[in-house]
Amino acid sequence: MKASAFVLLFALMTVAWQTASAQPPVERITKEVHHELALLPYYGVFDFLAYKVSADGTVTLLGQVTQPTLKSDAENAVKHVEGVEHVDNQIQVLPLSPLDDQIRHVAFRAIYGSPQLTKYAWQSVQSIHILVANGHITLEGIVDSQADKEVAEIRAKTVPNAFSVDDHLIVAGGK
Repeated sequence: MKASAFVLLFALMTVAWQTASAQPPVERITKEVHHELALLPYYGVFDFLAYKVSADGTVTLLGQVTQPTLKSDAENAVKHVEGVEHVDNQIQVLPLSPLDDQIRHVAFRAIYGSPQLTKYAWQSVQSIHILVANGHITLEGIVDSQADKEVAEIRAKTVPNAFSVDDHLIVAGGK
């Protein structure tokens, strides 16, 4: 009786292992890369990181960051993911500018100060990212509704000294 129970347990463990290992490598790498990037300690609302994973194990890092160290930290974190063969780091470091810093902070207050958008401020990494380069604001990230997307763009357009606003926000679920 004990032998048959052992055989059954072994068969169940084998099926579970095969199911776990049957997950395509690209999907597994994608999940792990996302996890590693989300855990970067200096990744914040004024930075935006994106990535692509190829079948050959190449991870292409994209986005814009305010600090050069975040660019290298992202690459180092992704390099150690099992299955990653090569990292193509195309992250752009935003120029240093006191005016851009001022615009970032005013835009943050304008967007996250809106009663409709405060729910996005309570996440560990805010879902509305505010990128400022040479006075131009770009909004990146994900929002829950078209109304939230429009409010964020309208609020960003009220920021003094900003030359333009590009709204690249995505509505979750395509609503």
